[in-house]
Amino acid sequence: MSGLFFEDALLPQGWARNVRLLIDAGRFASIESGATPQPGDERHRIGLPGICNLHSHAFQRGMAGLAEFSSSSADSFWTWREVMYRFVGRMSPDDIEAVAAQAYVEMLEGGFTRVGEFHYIHHDAAGTPYDNIAELAERIAASAQATGIGLTLLPVFYAHGGFGGREPSPAQRRFINGIDGFSRLLEASRRAVAGLPGAVVGVAPHSLRAVTADELATVLALAGEGPIHIHIAEQMLEVDDCVAWSGQRPLQWLFERAGVDRRWCLVHATHADAEELSRIAASGAVVGLCPITEANLGDGVFDAPRFLDAGGRYGIGSDSNVQIGLADELRLLEYGQRLAQRGRNVMARDGSTGRALFEASLQGGAQALGLQPTGLVEGAIADLISLQTSHIALAGRAGDAILDSWIFAGQEKLVDCVWAGGVQLVSGGRHHDREPVAQRFRRTLERLLAA
Repeated sequence: MSGLFFEDALLPQGWARNVRLLIDAGRFASIESGATPQPGDERHRIGLPGICNLHSHAFQRGMAGLAEFSSSSADSFWTWREVMYRFVGRMSPDDIEAVAAQAYVEMLEGGFTRVGEFHYIHHDAAGTPYDNIAELAERIAASAQATGIGLTLLPVFYAHGGFGGREPSPAQRRFINGIDGFSRLLEASRRAVAGLPGAVVGVAPHSLRAVTADELATVLALAGEGPIHIHIAEQMLEVDDCVAWSGQRPLQWLFERAGVDRRWCLVHATHADAEELSRIAASGAVVGLCPITEANLGDGVFDAPRFLDAGGRYGIGSDSNVQIGLADELRLLEYGQRLAQRGRNVMARDGSTGRALFEASLQGGAQALGLQPTGLVEGAIADLISLQTSHIALAGRAGDAILDSWIFAGQEKLVDCVWAGGVQLVSGGRHHDREPVAQRFRRTLERLLAA
């Protein structure tokens, strides 16, 4: 066993003083407050539970900043998607592994300890399946293993290019599977992560644009008890197209045809109406909010106050990975709501906004990624972070003011150390393998962008 001692730590019941944690086989074996440090304990001032990043497309870290230009037509998510298609069309398995590793290093340095990888690249650049159908799933698993981040792998079922079973475009050829191919891919993906401690495998029907009703039912049956993630109601054009096709809005259509429950993560749900928000909350599903990507793509702003009033649950993700950081996502989540509502402290119903954001994201993210129990509790996977208490943003802070100041007043990343599965991966704000991972990433991008 290894021991960690924190002067202040955030436990499920609130802040506690002099907390000693014992870690055994990657999990918390015991947690004692009001304790005395023992010889050999590693000592820190502030301890927080690690947070799940519930929605990532790791490969897109490589194209961050490459779509920030305007064309002659109105720029939107749909024009951004064309840039993404061109970029992914160049990537080899080695490239995908290198870019994913860089993204995961940055996630760990930013305070995320587990990632939900919404993995939809399955074939080679010509759309031909690899001899090993899980070739690219294995590359994602290798990146997670090399960096140490916890992994919930979400193989994506993607069969069509639009509502009603429309034929996919040539640019989507790397993503496409039929049901039989996806079933084999799912089983191979489970084997791919079998050696990763605490790994989870779910399923991800990409969106209602990409599946038919019969295909969705079959994919859900393949999920077993694992998580189920889907993009939904992200863009108004998507909502309008769904109404034109089916006479129903996307969430209306989904709730009538799928048993949406606690296993589900509804990613974005940006354009859910009042009735739909109530149905999501009642189902127990988690809404996956990705504030930086949603702002970058011009998606719109989720109606969080109405959802919270209904008792809704949410978590956060980094999605396109144009920028990566736990505090950054939480800050923009609150600030986006302030702009939309023309008010302050929107995400808190009573008390600290930082604490409300942090704890909701802790619980919602863990639920969405199949990680229970979670937090600094006995038996949970030992995921936790410490903060750089010497930073002036935390001067004189205690209790919830620590979270408020980290999220809203920190001029730079304030994460000091990070442990995932009980293994210390980040010290002094730097991942232990930051340099070799960054060098490989740099070589990969220089070659890809020179092509």
